[in-house]
Amino acid sequence: MKMPDPWQVANWIVQLPLPADERQQANKALFRLHGIVHTDLHVVSYLEDNQELDEVLQIFIRMNDGGTPLSHSDLLLSTVVAQWNNHEAREEIHGFVDQLNRVGVGFAFPKDLVLKAGLMLSDIGRLGFKVNNFNKRNMDIFEAKWDGIKRSLLLTARLLADFGFSSQNLRANNAILPIAYYLYQKNPGEGYLTHIRFHDERRAVRDWLVCSLLKPGVWSSGADALLTALRSAIRDDCDAFPAAKVYAAMPAGKSLAFGEEELENLADMQYGDRLTFALLSLLFPHVDLRNQFHIDHVFPAARFTERRLKDCGVPEDQIADFRQRMNGLGNLQLLQGPQNLEKSASMPAEWLREAFPDQESRQQYQNLHLLRDAPKSITGFLEFYEARRSRLKDRIGALLGRDTQPTTAKQG
Repeated sequence: MKMPDPWQVANWIVQLPLPADERQQANKALFRLHGIVHTDLHVVSYLEDNQELDEVLQIFIRMNDGGTPLSHSDLLLSTVVAQWNNHEAREEIHGFVDQLNRVGVGFAFPKDLVLKAGLMLSDIGRLGFKVNNFNKRNMDIFEAKWDGIKRSLLLTARLLADFGFSSQNLRANNAILPIAYYLYQKNPGEGYLTHIRFHDERRAVRDWLVCSLLKPGVWSSGADALLTALRSAIRDDCDAFPAAKVYAAMPAGKSLAFGEEELENLADMQYGDRLTFALLSLLFPHVDLRNQFHIDHVFPAARFTERRLKDCGVPEDQIADFRQRMNGLGNLQLLQGPQNLEKSASMPAEWLREAFPDQESRQQYQNLHLLRDAPKSITGFLEFYEARRSRLKDRIGALLGRDTQPTTAKQG
């Protein structure tokens, strides 16, 4: 690099105490290297004066782009590996991520989440993925608390699975960390998942989680500041989930109060949206999501082909409206898996008569699911849809349209 002229290379080689054949080989190799560095310009270099380790990591990631892919968290994990004394950090963390992701139907948590949980649950001051946060002192705390952190994260994953969440419908992984922090502080044991005395608390946890997932922008940016604020709200109040404090601690711009336009958007949510399950689970809390469940079309989707609609007497100028609303929230409900398989392509009125032969149980089901009297013919679908959408929006508003934590809406 310091020999821009070829003669400097020749002069340096002459001074080497080498036999003639080796000198010839060195001459050939070094002049080729000189040409690559100074003439062909295959090698580009610059001097980086910044000694910050985070900047070094970013440079390494960029320069390694053509090699084995390494993320920032891969390199941070290496610092954990170097500083843990009593655990093989890489095996422990990778193995635990696999264990977490096998819970329930399955999750897709990355190792980043476990590293972030280490910072949060260890009460390490800053939660950013900065090398300085992974110093020896902090990593000693992380390692000392590792077993408790694993228990809390695993309990959290099992709780979410009981709520019906999986990789298919959990939109923001960071949303589980305040719950994990609370469970770490409380340390309630396995009974938390089933004991009746925790029923209302589990509902409060689920309601907050669903609200934070449904509210646009809550988890899309500024997650570290949000997690820090929620950790402070939870830290000293763990006898029961401090729902009021958690809602109040949401930073500016992340309030969980929903405006009218947001409520309208929720009422128009579509089948296939990853948030549709979360909204339906909030609207219909009576459905036991620990068992297999399906998001079901009240009026079966198979009935909405143009040909079948025409054959049933739907006016041609209304067919587009029918098909547009087919996948809307007003035509969706949560059903247990076996119930959904039984229902198949049956019309709702027909299925209700077969599934609930007595009038009282049938009426109760219809009230719980805001179905009222489902029409026997698909020709009444539009009227049914708009009426049920209106009822759903009213219930969404009762649950979400205010600044404090939601309460369970009256059924019917």
